[in-house]
Amino acid sequence: MASTASSPSALNPASVPAAAEAAQPVRQAPSARTRIRRMPARGSYDTAELHAILDDAYLCHVAFADEAGTHCIPTACWREGDHLYIHGSNGSRMLKVAAAGTQVCVTVTHLDGLVLARSAFHHSMNYRSAVIYGVFETVEEAHKAAALDAFVEHIAPGRSHEVRRGDRNELGATTVLRLALDESVTKCRRGGPKDDEADMAVPAWAGVLPMALRGGAPQPDGEQATLPAYVGRWDGTVVPAGRASPDGTA
Repeated sequence: MASTASSPSALNPASVPAAAEAAQPVRQAPSARTRIRRMPARGSYDTAELHAILDDAYLCHVAFADEAGTHCIPTACWREGDHLYIHGSNGSRMLKVAAAGTQVCVTVTHLDGLVLARSAFHHSMNYRSAVIYGVFETVEEAHKAAALDAFVEHIAPGRSHEVRRGDRNELGATTVLRLALDESVTKCRRGGPKDDEADMAVPAWAGVLPMALRGGAPQPDGEQATLPAYVGRWDGTVVPAGRASPDGTA
């Protein structure tokens, strides 16, 4: 779900050989809570892989706790540099709690395929995921408009120059937060099933059923004077390849 996903292996991670999974770099965890204990070979602390997973995302899930209990809320997100951004109404409970310095855990997951094995036990899924821990900080008023422009560009490159920007009242009613990526980890599974040797003779179909997010037919709101390239190519496009650039190039 961004420009880094334009490579064949990123658009269809299921096509990556199973050996690639074992080749993933495993570096030192930045904290105890980011250390992967279950199948650590699938984990990585590589910045490029983290950025690719975040740039492919439209949504993240923000987990936090307050006096009412523990919550996990989906919300739009985008990355700029070494921070993940979210935004919303000033009245949002989640944003109020996060802005107050509460520890959060943010996750992003992309499902790339269903892995069908010869035994029920070894069925699995191919995925790319990221987990980020830390404390959000509030984006200052002077930088809020630019941050929201970046969000619009994340949705459709070039669109921030086509639409009306937020006015003073709209910006004043919006909270923008950002979370440093210092304490983060990624975990991915790629490749086919890992059957036991004793099950290789089982006559069940085995392999990967790839999955990808694809754009549907655009639904215009009334008469349209222009057709931007990112709209014209949207139908059937594997997302996020459809937002790679304003002119339609990857």
